[in-house]
Amino acid sequence: MRRLAPSLVHRGSGRPRCRPGRADASWAGASREPGVRYSTLGKETEMIGAQERHAEPSHEASQARSRLATHPAVLWQFRNSHFNEKVRWALDWKRVPHLRRSLVPGLHIGRALWMTGKKQVPVLSVDGQVTADSTAIIAVLERLVPDPPLYPRDPADRRRALELEDFFDEELGPHLRRALFHAVLPDADFASAFLTVGTGAVTQRLYRLCFPLVRAVMRADMRIDDAGAALGVRKIGAALDHIRAELRPSGYLVGEGFTVADLTAAALLYPLLLPPEAPYRLDRPIPPAAAEMRGSFAAHPAFTWAAGMYRRHRGTSAEVAGR
Repeated sequence: MRRLAPSLVHRGSGRPRCRPGRADASWAGASREPGVRYSTLGKETEMIGAQERHAEPSHEASQARSRLATHPAVLWQFRNSHFNEKVRWALDWKRVPHLRRSLVPGLHIGRALWMTGKKQVPVLSVDGQVTADSTAIIAVLERLVPDPPLYPRDPADRRRALELEDFFDEELGPHLRRALFHAVLPDADFASAFLTVGTGAVTQRLYRLCFPLVRAVMRADMRIDDAGAALGVRKIGAALDHIRAELRPSGYLVGEGFTVADLTAAALLYPLLLPPEAPYRLDRPIPPAAAEMRGSFAAHPAFTWAAGMYRRHRGTSAEVAGR
């Protein structure tokens, strides 16, 4: 199978846009063209644009459920990543049968490059079509498996939900990640275990031995420093305030029910929330600096709201046994 070269995505305005943060790249969210879907079957590369996010479900939806029952989707992921959690939640919400292939940050690069020409995960493969970028993946899922919906039916509500998804993708996700890693990376034992959770003992030991180099690369790639962390903390607070301001009387961000806006906001807070409903947990206490940062936001109404979204809507996993 050959991999097509990536194309530049044009989203909404008709001009090229590079947005950080909707996926985790080699260490985090390097700038890249979001939303490209790459074909491993030699078909023409498609671009996920604004028109697909606003389109009505296509005729493909009627066949997708039966096809997925025998040919599950495959999610290539980092276990402890909030953008990957965003996609896991969407898959589980829609009850999409899928396999999860977990990668180790840094060691994943060859696989990701081969599949998409980019270093980021999550990457979802559905019937041979490979999509990178959490927002683009949800657009594909909404088209193929429209029920239960994450996009509101009302056009105005849909536009608002997608605007909020973009806001949290850009104004919360990358900044929370930078601030959290600034607090975690000094504790090499914890950080190494966090990045290799669920892997074998040999992988964990080797990764820990290499971690001083890993940490240096992460700090350089993600611009993790005191100034970046301070900005990240301010951005987290601003995002929580934005959630509080946007909440409707229904208790949701848009309309009367759970949408992609609620899912995105709650999922991107996942590393801070540490909710019991999350699929992966690390059986050791978080470092004091991370605990202090978490504690500084724990009383915020939006923090409590996000924990409630997990309790009410995270549900059970649609992951299927490995094949």
